[in-house]
Amino acid sequence: QVQLVESGGGLVQAGGSLRLSCAASGRTFSNVIMGWFRQAPGMEREFVAAISWSGGSTKYTDSAKGRFTISRDNAKNTVYLQMNSLKPEDTGVYYCAAASSFLLRVDRRQYDYWGQGTQVTVSS
Repeated sequence: QVQLVESGGGLVQAGGSLRLSCAASGRTFSNVIMGWFRQAPGMEREFVAAISWSGGSTKYTDSAKGRFTISRDNAKNTVYLQMNSLKPEDTGVYYCAAASSFLLRVDRRQYDYWGQGTQVTVSS
């Protein structure tokens, strides 16, 4: 079992920045890919970013490229999502997820563990 707890969400003006954190506990954190997803009201949960167990490989949705950066610190069992140049369309609940895989996954159905989510609201 893996427990995930997100933090760092909040209200920010368009153009601002937020840094989300996801603290993991439970099974060994290495050899596990981590992902960030978001869900806007009335919308499906969508992929934002993922990172390999080593941190050497990352993947982003097109809207996040150049603005968001995913990173991880395995010594602290923590994954981060640095979000810059935020836009109102980035608003939603952001979820951290984990999957036992050596390949980066963008399909939420391929993730085994989820956090409770943290709200991000970007005002125009």
